[in-house]
Amino acid sequence: MRLQGRKALVTGGSRGIGRAIALGLASEGADVAINYLSKSGPADEVAQAIRGLGRKAVTVQADVSRFESAAGMTAKVIESFGHLDILVNNAGITSDKSFVKMDPDSWRQVLAINLDGVFNCTKTVLDQMIARRYGRIVNITSVIGQIGNFGQANYAASKAGQMAMTKSLAKEVATKGITVNAVAPGFIETEMVETIPEKVRERLIASIPMQRFGQASDVARAVVYLVSSDADYITGTELSINGGLFM
Repeated sequence: MRLQGRKALVTGGSRGIGRAIALGLASEGADVAINYLSKSGPADEVAQAIRGLGRKAVTVQADVSRFESAAGMTAKVIESFGHLDILVNNAGITSDKSFVKMDPDSWRQVLAINLDGVFNCTKTVLDQMIARRYGRIVNITSVIGQIGNFGQANYAASKAGQMAMTKSLAKEVATKGITVNAVAPGFIETEMVETIPEKVRERLIASIPMQRFGQASDVARAVVYLVSSDADYITGTELSINGGLFM
């Protein structure tokens, strides 16, 4: 129970990697708020599972790409929990097109959620973390932000931007009891990866030294580590969870 008594918010926490992170935090003792954008059902299921672990859970709808919405979400969570110790910026989308075919809307939508969303959520929780002189922030980046990918210029830019922000903010708040880190998953078995055509999946697996996709629980365990006291002297780093795809 390394996170006993801690209060956490996971954006995009109702499915896939976000769901695994929320459950991982709860299993170590944290009370968890699950953010979702539109469908409350999956978020409610995660909350129920967390309560089954004996922890408190709340669900909160918000569009993280809008500052006012993110601020409202944070206010509701703090009202429920009293404060926030942990923020996991996991919410993200893709809108894949080759750069020649990519329109401004596809570019702006991905950057708005994936990068502006990290700014918005972090901005709304940081002051109370500074006041309490404790905070753990983890941004979920991606191997695509490290190596790039055909048809994902917008996504790669957003994830690389998250990491640059992670390093900069880590330096600013290092003396205030706050760490800021990132986890960069490779190809993880989620709904998004399941939609990839079989031939493409085979080609991707062949490019991974471990010859398999990762599991959402692999990412969750890394996040739990980074927000626990085990990682108190780690900040500004990007932990790669990719089976050796990028070294």
